[in-house]
Amino acid sequence: MNAPLHRELPAGLLDSTAALAHATEQWDRDIVKQLTDYIAIPAKSPGFDRDWEQHGYLETVLRNAAAWVEAQKVEGLTLEIVRLPGRTPVLFFEIPATRAASQNPTADSTVLMYGHLDKQPEFSGWRSDLGPWTPKYEDGKLYGRGGADDGYAVYASIAAVQALKAQKVAHPRIVGLIETCEESGSYDLLPYVDALRPRLGEVALVVCLDSGAGNYDQLWLTTSLRGLAGGTLKVEVLTEGVHSGDASGLVPSSFRIMRQVLDRLEDSKSGRLLPASFHCEVPAERMAQAKATAAILGDTVYKRFPWAHADCGGSAAFALPTTTDPVQALISRTWTPTLSVTGAEGFPALQDAGNVLRPYTAFKLSLRLPPLVDAAQAVQEMKALLEDNAPYQAKVTFQSSGGATGWNAPATQPWFEHALNQASQAHFGAPCGYIGQGGTIPLMKLLSTGFPLAQMMVCGVLGPKSNAHGPNEFLHVPYAKKLTATAAQVIAQLP
Repeated sequence: MNAPLHRELPAGLLDSTAALAHATEQWDRDIVKQLTDYIAIPAKSPGFDRDWEQHGYLETVLRNAAAWVEAQKVEGLTLEIVRLPGRTPVLFFEIPATRAASQNPTADSTVLMYGHLDKQPEFSGWRSDLGPWTPKYEDGKLYGRGGADDGYAVYASIAAVQALKAQKVAHPRIVGLIETCEESGSYDLLPYVDALRPRLGEVALVVCLDSGAGNYDQLWLTTSLRGLAGGTLKVEVLTEGVHSGDASGLVPSSFRIMRQVLDRLEDSKSGRLLPASFHCEVPAERMAQAKATAAILGDTVYKRFPWAHADCGGSAAFALPTTTDPVQALISRTWTPTLSVTGAEGFPALQDAGNVLRPYTAFKLSLRLPPLVDAAQAVQEMKALLEDNAPYQAKVTFQSSGGATGWNAPATQPWFEHALNQASQAHFGAPCGYIGQGGTIPLMKLLSTGFPLAQMMVCGVLGPKSNAHGPNEFLHVPYAKKLTATAAQVIAQLP
C-alpha cells in the first residue's frame, strides 16, 4: 500500500527553496502590511513613556500581534496575553511537537522563540519624507521605528513555523515569548519567566530575532552581547540660576564639576574606562572569530557609520573612528566597556540661553559593559565613584536606572554549527558568519543560566545603515525573508 500523501517528513528534510518561497509569499502578502501598521503606533517602551498604560499603545500592538497569530490557524497553537500586576504584558504561545517528533526520545526538547514589541523613542534627524511613526516602503526597505528592532520577530517566528507545517516536516515543541519592556532593560521580564518556567519546558534551542548582521549577504550568528549599566548623574551648585557676570569665577560651574566627576570614570582622551573591574579578557574563541569576521567585512566595520565631515581647504575631512584596524574595531564595539551620554537636562535651548549661570547639570549615562562583567556590581561601583567626595561639596547624585549583565554564547554543538552553515549556504550562498554585538538583550543571560545546554540562535536584520534607535531606521525586507526561512531550516535540524 502506498504511504499517505499527508505523512510527516522526518526532521531536517526541509526543502529550502520551497521554504523561502513560502516565507516570501507571506511577507509580500501580509507581513509587510502588518509591520506598516505596527510602525505607525508610537508604542514606546515604558522607560520612555511613563504613562504607557494610559496611552494604550503597547496594549494595541500586543493585541494586534496576538490577533494576527491566532488568524494564522497554526495547527495546535494556543496563545494568551499574560499579565502580572503593575507590569507590561507579554504574549505567550505554544505549539505541540508533531507526531513524528513526539515519538523521538528527546521529544520533550523545546524551541523558544523570542522577540519584543516595545520601541525606542523618536530621536531627531529623520529624512524629510520619513518619520518614526510614518512607515514607508522603498527599495525593499521598510522605514520607521521598531520594525527591525524588533517588531518583525513575532511575525517571522510564526511564518517560520508555517513553512515547516506547509511541508509537513516534523518539529519539536515550540513556545514563543514576546515582551514589551526590552528597550527599557527587560526589568519586567524576569517575573514572567519565573511564572512561565513550568510551561517553557526543557529548552534546547532559543531563536532570538533581536540582533544584528554584519552584512546582508549571509546569516550572522551573534556570539556575545555587552551588558549595560545606566542612570542619571546630576550635579547641583545653586537653587536657582544667577547672572553669569555676577557669579562666574566665584560660583563653580556645575558643568565643570560634571567634567571632573566623569574624569573619575573615563579617560576623556582615549575613552578608556578607568575602573579595572569594568574590563575582562576576551576569550580566545571570540578573538579568533573577530579575525575571521574582519576578513569578511574589512573596513566596512567602521565605514558603515554616518561620519560627520568638515570642509578643509576644499576637501572633505571626515571624523575618525577610534581605530581603523577591523579586528580591533570589532573588539572595541563588543568587548570594551564604553561610556555614552545619551541625554542632558539643565540646559536651555540655544535660542533661549541668556547670560545665566545654570543651577545644575544632569547627564543620562549609558555604560556598555563587556559580556563577562557583572552589571549589578558595576552599578554599585559607579555610584560610589561618582558621588563620593564631590568637588566644592556640590550635591552630586547618581540615580541608577538599573543594569543588565551581558552574555557570551555557550560552546556551539556540531549539529547546530552544521545547521547554521547549511541554512546560510542554502539561502545566501555563503557560510554563516559569527559576530559579537555591542547591544544588550537581558533575556539571553537569563536563558543561558537557566538552560545551560541550550543552543542560542541569536540573529537579526539590523545590518549596515539600518540604524536601530536612530533616524531613518529600516527593516531590510529581502534579508528578513531569508532569515525567516533560515530559522525554519535550523529548527527542523534540532536532533
